[in-house]
Amino acid sequence: MARHTGRRRPAGVRRGAALLAALLTATACAAPGRDTAPSARRSAPAPAAEPAAPAPGFTLVASGDVLPHDSIIRQARMDAGGDGYDFAPMLAAVRPVVSAADAAICHMETVYGADGDYRGYPAFTSPPEVAAGLAATGYDACSTASNHSLDDGADGIRRTLDALDRAGIAHHGSARTAAEAGTPGWLKAGGAKVAQLAYTYGTNGHPPPDGEPWAVSPLDEEKILADARAARRAGADVVVTSLHWGTEWQTEPDEQQLSLAETLTAATTAGRPDIDLIIGTHAHVPQAYEKVNGTWVVYGMGDQIAGPMFDYYGDYDARGNQGSIGRFTFAPPARPGGRWEVRRAEFVPQWFDTDAGRLVNLPAALEREPDRDDYREAQESIAAAVLGRGAAADGLIMTAR
Repeated sequence: MARHTGRRRPAGVRRGAALLAALLTATACAAPGRDTAPSARRSAPAPAAEPAAPAPGFTLVASGDVLPHDSIIRQARMDAGGDGYDFAPMLAAVRPVVSAADAAICHMETVYGADGDYRGYPAFTSPPEVAAGLAATGYDACSTASNHSLDDGADGIRRTLDALDRAGIAHHGSARTAAEAGTPGWLKAGGAKVAQLAYTYGTNGHPPPDGEPWAVSPLDEEKILADARAARRAGADVVVTSLHWGTEWQTEPDEQQLSLAETLTAATTAGRPDIDLIIGTHAHVPQAYEKVNGTWVVYGMGDQIAGPMFDYYGDYDARGNQGSIGRFTFAPPARPGGRWEVRRAEFVPQWFDTDAGRLVNLPAALEREPDRDDYREAQESIAAAVLGRGAAADGLIMTAR
């Protein structure tokens, strides 16, 4: 190219330069990617795409049976000042732990009754206001499969799920339709899509409602794995299963629990575990946490809300008001399609004070009142059960918040 001198060139020179430029341009277009003259200018390379930001991790908490006996219903009535029922005050001590989590799962063991028809043991129908209390505490989802799921037939299931829907709480384990039975409780937590699934060993001999065999999800190995794999295909990054199982009043997990935990945690698809976390309920006493085949299993969370608990022999058993909140911190996979790993596992011992009608976060309460021997004894009892199968060696720690 001629160097600019500031002098106007003759028209003929200008026309010649224009023709040469046109020729070079046409030749370059005819042979893309190839320089046709030393002066042909290459196109600037496209800027490299920014690497995608890694998906954020998340925390998930889970807790045990919500089992409103008559005394619990009366307490909620008093807390509402006699106008309706308020279950939030009795749960207030654990609200900081629950509401701080990215995803929080409870276990709604009972069904909800019609207006004013509320009762406790043996066939439970609870006030629908339980759902609002759980939502106010910070719960995002509830498992609803239990041996009490059919205490009031299909109507009880419908009222329960309607109330949970109104409260904005996802659910799985019981269903109003066949389509709903096949749909997990979906949660968004951090950068993950979480599927919550729930199953029960039985329904106290109550058969499914006529024409509704899907009303309550059974504790069936093949079904659990089929549902978990379907959830993966539907986009689940993390699959959590809530299992209502075990032997009541027995701290040690029974043979069915051990066997099923082994089988479920060993199941994989394309090298990836089908289930990422197992949460157990039903035994009414705290049971162990254990890492099985690299997956955390909580055999039994214990009770979260319950009246005074009596064992098979009619004797009061303080363990029936003990439980734990499990908290699991998940980190995103190192590669696309990999597993979300639990990088931190914790538990919070909790105890329901039936005299005060309040749930107690035991470690936090002992920080304030270190001389409370009843708190200390309950915390030690829960910790002994939770750590009873060596979970401390896998990194499980106790925390207050």
